[in-house]
Amino acid sequence: MTPIIHATSPAEFLTVVPRLLGFVPQRSVVLVPFRRGRSRGALRLDLPPDEDRADEIAATMIGLVCRVPEADGCAVVVYGETDAPARALVAGVERRAEACGVRIVEALWVSGQRWGSYATSGSGTVPTADDLPPGIDGAPTPEADQFAGAELLPLDAARSGAVEAACESLDAAIRALVLTDAAHPAGDTARIDPRAFAATCLLDDLPAFVERLLSADAATLEPFEIAVAAWALGRPSLRDIALICWVDGIDAGDEAAQAQARWEDGDEYPSEIAMRLWGEGARPSPERLGRALVLARHVASAVPASWRPGPLAVAAWFSWALGRSTHADLFAQQATQIEPEHGLAEIVRSFVGAGHLPDWAFRLGSSAV
Repeated sequence: MTPIIHATSPAEFLTVVPRLLGFVPQRSVVLVPFRRGRSRGALRLDLPPDEDRADEIAATMIGLVCRVPEADGCAVVVYGETDAPARALVAGVERRAEACGVRIVEALWVSGQRWGSYATSGSGTVPTADDLPPGIDGAPTPEADQFAGAELLPLDAARSGAVEAACESLDAAIRALVLTDAAHPAGDTARIDPRAFAATCLLDDLPAFVERLLSADAATLEPFEIAVAAWALGRPSLRDIALICWVDGIDAGDEAAQAQARWEDGDEYPSEIAMRLWGEGARPSPERLGRALVLARHVASAVPASWRPGPLAVAAWFSWALGRSTHADLFAQQATQIEPEHGLAEIVRSFVGAGHLPDWAFRLGSSAV
């Protein structure tokens, strides 16, 4: 059970906000929905570059708060580079909140280490980690901003080289298996690493393979396992099976594989599976989503650039599924830089651009402030 954190002043509350988010926001507007005096997580949005659309953006922000079940209050914290930034936006948020019956608990700004209130003359210095409010002791103190964690992982040259060789061998093995003898005479084929042929067998039961990967330490995966994962994530039909499996478990992965086979035979694709990929349905395990994100990020980091769009797009989707739209957009951008019309990456970018979050993102856990 998540402990209740008691913040008794605006300054103490500002020490809690980065812990709710997991990072220190920069140039951001953070909304903290409340239900009966307790927080229901936090939502971060980019601070608009100007206030030309302040009322429209404020309406969108309060609309997001109203999607949180039973939310009856909201705190607003603006992180900018000047004192009291985006005052017109905050005023718009207050008007929209009042119209929707949502009480504004706090309206604060943070600039560097200074803070202030939009509603009162209160101001001061944001407390340091040594001045934590009661009940927050032991909670991690974020240091990075919202962009950290959306970059590729540094790998040593030896591991990168082994994975690249595995990718080349796997590609050659699959080509040799699917091409006819007439089109691909044996005499024209260089010797292929026999481990590559063995690795192709992992695709025979894709849900079992990807479920096993999810329980493994991504940093210790064998090069051929990474190559097979990247190859599968680069093919939409196989990628969607892996996504469903990682979201809902191996039984759901089996159902998705069967649905894919039936669709290829002319049947209609089940809407309940498709809607899952659009963020509908029961809230998945955040722990599973997080492990899948780590895995996809590691695979994308390990493989050659031409193999990266698939795992990068999957990392984007799982970031989005976890409510991390900033990371989702950054991963999707990396994918489209390599493959400009990558389908899943473009879908994720359209989600982020429209402010669309999965429905389960608003069914938050039990954290309270």
